[in-house]
Amino acid sequence: MGSCFSVEEEFLQQNKSSNRDSVSPGVAPSLAKAKYASPRKICSPEVNETNSESKRVVIPKNVKDLRQSPGNSDLDLFTYAEMKLATKNFRPNKVLGEGGFGIVYKGVIDEHVRAGYISTCVAIKKLDPEGHQGDREWLAEVNYLGQLRHPNLVKLIGYCCEDEHRLLVYEYMASGSLEIHLFPRVSTTLAWSRRMRIALDVAFLHGADRPVIYRDFKTSNILLDAEFNAKLSDFGLAKDGPMGDQTHVSTRVMGTYGYAAPEYVMTGHLTARSDVYGFGVVLLEMLLGRRAMDKSRPSREHNLVEWARPLLTHTKKLFRILDPRMEGQYSNKTAVKVANLAYQCLSQNPKGRPVMSQVVEILEALQPQENGSEAILQSSGGTVTLYEVQKDSCENEGH
Repeated sequence: MGSCFSVEEEFLQQNKSSNRDSVSPGVAPSLAKAKYASPRKICSPEVNETNSESKRVVIPKNVKDLRQSPGNSDLDLFTYAEMKLATKNFRPNKVLGEGGFGIVYKGVIDEHVRAGYISTCVAIKKLDPEGHQGDREWLAEVNYLGQLRHPNLVKLIGYCCEDEHRLLVYEYMASGSLEIHLFPRVSTTLAWSRRMRIALDVAFLHGADRPVIYRDFKTSNILLDAEFNAKLSDFGLAKDGPMGDQTHVSTRVMGTYGYAAPEYVMTGHLTARSDVYGFGVVLLEMLLGRRAMDKSRPSREHNLVEWARPLLTHTKKLFRILDPRMEGQYSNKTAVKVANLAYQCLSQNPKGRPVMSQVVEILEALQPQENGSEAILQSSGGTVTLYEVQKDSCENEGH
């Protein structure tokens, strides 16, 4: 792979039709320029800078530019030898997941890996040179996660760019992805209250004057920490939003089939409301407990949005398709309001979709009241409370 600049963007998807609606305004938390404390800097507090000037995140063209970028000065630059140490030579039992980009490993960075480091559990994404994600996406992720900060963004700790090796080092998210909890192979499932909290957690986008367009909303990119707080990961497809008189950003179509907004698929025109559509797909998946695309179901139900959206505004039909594993956990009134929000987010007409600040306002008003220990998971054997949920830990994983 040589320098960190190659790879053509590719397309994925398809969708159709048209509809519209509107909502009332609200205020969302904004993204800020990053100033993270490295695990080794135990006395350095995080600085709360706001992004009022909304500066554009500039993607470097190569590794040299990346290293000289002032926005990434708080990221740690690791050697490949350190990455091998942290993952015990990329041992197979350290694999957390795998995708078109390559493999994600669980690792530990401590004083044996780098002098002065407090033992820190991390997730290390190793780019496959033959995979779908190339240097351009890798650089974009370093820059967006390196320069933007928010409690609901997965924290990028550092990176390795040595010879042909490209790796990213993130905070470790102990509870894995929303995907594995929403579509489990066992009988446990996420409780209604937790699903609503997760929806609110990831609806923070676009708070700045010039929003970052995420472009990759899907359940596998929403990660959960030990307390099941949700954070967005994988910013390799992110783009700066339109500025000034611009109405959209033109780009090649990328993403995941079933999640991309129809106007983006057809024209390549990207706006903040393209993300609202992707968020709507995830919200629909959480409501119904079904995947966006599922070829195992009857043919008319393969595409979740095409099949389910028309049913969301019919109360009787709605309650027949809601995830039966959540029965008794919500009021009918609340379920109807969340379904209506999903319906609006999934409008074929981008102008008929709310903006993310409006989504935040609606979801905040619909959050269930917490009583004592919150139920996170439900199972056929009863409720599994927060402190009973088995968590993967980094204990005894040191060197």
